[in-house]
Amino acid sequence: MRFKRLGILIAILIEACGISVGQILIPEKDVYEVLDADSLREAFDRRPYFGLYKDNYFIFGTAVGSTPTVRNTNVKFQISISQRLTKSVLPWGTYLYLFYSQKCFWNVLEESMPMTDLNFNPGIGLGKPLFVKDRFIGEMKLMLEHESNGKDGDDSRSWNKLSFAANIAVAPGMIIHGKAWLPIVDGQNNKDILDYCGIYQMGMSLRTYDKKWGLSIILTKRKGWTLNYNSIAELCYRFNNNQNQYLFLQYYNGYGEGLLEYNKFHSQLRAGIVIKPELFSDF
Repeated sequence: MRFKRLGILIAILIEACGISVGQILIPEKDVYEVLDADSLREAFDRRPYFGLYKDNYFIFGTAVGSTPTVRNTNVKFQISISQRLTKSVLPWGTYLYLFYSQKCFWNVLEESMPMTDLNFNPGIGLGKPLFVKDRFIGEMKLMLEHESNGKDGDDSRSWNKLSFAANIAVAPGMIIHGKAWLPIVDGQNNKDILDYCGIYQMGMSLRTYDKKWGLSIILTKRKGWTLNYNSIAELCYRFNNNQNQYLFLQYYNGYGEGLLEYNKFHSQLRAGIVIKPELFSDF
């Protein structure tokens, strides 16, 4: 039932924004620039070592399916950066990098405007650009990452993951991505975090041929054999062709949106602005 409601909501969002199905379908001809492997590898190694990692966004919204209140209406923002440590000269054409993401939930309508949850996600990874028939098609990554909320006592949440992820461009304007992890749960107050935050995720991103509109779906599988997924649907519109800034709409449905209340269900719709990385967003 939740997936049916999510599908209906996505259809409404697409219709409201005036996007036809024909705009979202991948065009038959490759209208995007294609670079050969050597040229792209050289360009990759020449690009700045410091840059964006995941989407960086600032969005505001409220709960869906329940009465909006000052407690369930908030700002959610994410800052995510990476620092490449080497060129792609390590074994198998890999490179070493550091990354750091920080996600915050800010109840701006409450008195004193408290930041109710602040999540930290640093790590180190190995990345490998992928080339098929002299074409760049994506990246694979192996990461050791930590995630915690910086609190102590009963509010402390913490876990570590050895993660494997990939982003693959399967067609012009269409990217599929996936991530799986081996968890090391060291937090005393979140021993059951896999039941809510999951064991792997998968998703798909689409964009129109003019690169103005983008739509993405992310599904995170919670522990167990049933079809229990946390889901995220995102819609973005680039309002300036010379910038990587987009108007942004995000719908979250499930558990684990934040670490403090990882075991509580949330259905939230928020809108704002997102700044996207140059090539691929990591999820």
